[in-house]
Amino acid sequence: MADNIRSKTITAGPQRSPNRAMLRAVGFTDKDFNKPIVGIANGHSTITPCNAGLGELAARAEAALKAAGAMPQIFGTPTVSDGISMGTLGMKFSLVSREVIADCIETATSAQSMDGVLVVGGCDKNMPGGMIAIARMNIPAIYVYGGTIKPGHYHDKDLTVVSVFEAVGQYSAGNLSDQDFIEIEKHACPGKGSCGGMFTANTMSAAIEVMGMALPYSSTQAAEDEEKAVSAEESARTLVAAIHNQLLPRQIMTRKAFENAIAVTMAVGGSTNAVLHLLAMAHAAEVHLRIEDFEEIRGRVPVLCDLKPSGQYVATDLHRVGGIPQVMKMLLARGLLHGDCMTITGKTVEENLKHVPIMPPADQDVIRHWDNPLYAQGHLAILKGNLATEGAVAKISGVKNPKITGPARVFESEEEAMASIMGGHIKAGDILVIRSEGPKGGPGMREMLSPTSAIIGAGLGDSVALITDGRFSGGTYGMVVGHVAPEAYVGGTIALVHEGDSITIDATQRLLQLNVSDADLELRREKWVQPAPRFTRGVLSKYQKLVGSASKGAVTDGD
Repeated sequence: MADNIRSKTITAGPQRSPNRAMLRAVGFTDKDFNKPIVGIANGHSTITPCNAGLGELAARAEAALKAAGAMPQIFGTPTVSDGISMGTLGMKFSLVSREVIADCIETATSAQSMDGVLVVGGCDKNMPGGMIAIARMNIPAIYVYGGTIKPGHYHDKDLTVVSVFEAVGQYSAGNLSDQDFIEIEKHACPGKGSCGGMFTANTMSAAIEVMGMALPYSSTQAAEDEEKAVSAEESARTLVAAIHNQLLPRQIMTRKAFENAIAVTMAVGGSTNAVLHLLAMAHAAEVHLRIEDFEEIRGRVPVLCDLKPSGQYVATDLHRVGGIPQVMKMLLARGLLHGDCMTITGKTVEENLKHVPIMPPADQDVIRHWDNPLYAQGHLAILKGNLATEGAVAKISGVKNPKITGPARVFESEEEAMASIMGGHIKAGDILVIRSEGPKGGPGMREMLSPTSAIIGAGLGDSVALITDGRFSGGTYGMVVGHVAPEAYVGGTIALVHEGDSITIDATQRLLQLNVSDADLELRREKWVQPAPRFTRGVLSKYQKLVGSASKGAVTDGD
């Protein structure tokens, strides 16, 4: 309990502790000092619709914690809206915010010797940031996802924020009218909640639920529905029980739990960013997880869910037909999930899924039946070759041409590439190389949603490929390869590519190859000079000095 923790450092003892005076000022009475103190890491912000509803969830959780016999203390965490910063220099801060969020939660919770923490978050980096902190501290904890946005509608089609990015490409190619473009923009985001497809936020919320650090069904609930707030209250009660039972995150976040999260990520068609974030979360939990493990699990897990960006449906559709527990039960029944993993409920995965049917509902096609998957194997392939000796991540769902060889079109930034695409200078068969956007080189590993969406919108999605040492949005699809490591800034082969060089991307052979002789590459390497850092002060400079390879999660506290 709180006083017991404080008695380790306050020599006056728990009943004569001077910090009690400070706690009285924020509402503690005599009877409260023997109750567990629980932090609520509240990511509420009106910067983004993803986080705009979190204040209410935090308040509902606070009331439930008090009713359950705990003393809640709320503190804030920052967020970045990827959708707003996308395509700008502001996007350099997005991945950085994952570390800032983790550091904020660890700092506040540890400094105040809290007995547990309930993290409330919405946008992409809120989830892994919160989970990294939870894994580091290893005190009882639970994650409350802010919920998904409901789809927008225009001309009888479901819209997401990605619809707007693709509309830019359609408009520039002359395939969309002014009026249609404006209407898509107006209708794409109808309210509060995180981006509605199986993009990064919903992918990570699903992974956290699968790992057992969030309540069943909570990852696909809509932000504006009452059940989301009720789930926040139940999460608070569950956390208090975990504190009394000393059920700790590292008892839940085991190697098997990470394997479960990877399996479900494959089954739902999740974001490439899951690779980066799960590696980072495993590092924080001191669980040995390698980028190669994703490829091994991919080979035995089919894609079962027909979800955007490459599919038809959104997260609220998945929730309607059984949500993540339905997908988990299908995998569990076929030996592809570890059912003995403990969860925050105090029950195992198998016990939580006891009453979930093995088969999805017959009158829907959001979740495919086992014998009719979208793809026989998972969609996140780990490619290697002389262009990525440490590995790269390709999202191969919806790709008509899994193998392409073509000339390199080399760009030193996202802005350069975007100008070329919008100017009509990219042709079928080209392979765009966007480098110097890695964790160190960016710094911050920007997402390339604007270029990939512009390519799709221009009708080149099946004939143009893109590789980068940066990242891709969870909303990206097509022949794209990201997280190329080693990155250009540290002298990876991607730094040595010349305009017009032949490159081969072969998803079936999991190959990323620069078709240049070893001798020529060695000559180029001898001439290569590391560029000066783009920032020499502030958070980006500190991040650039600390961050490691994307192949290990781009963590800032690695070896």
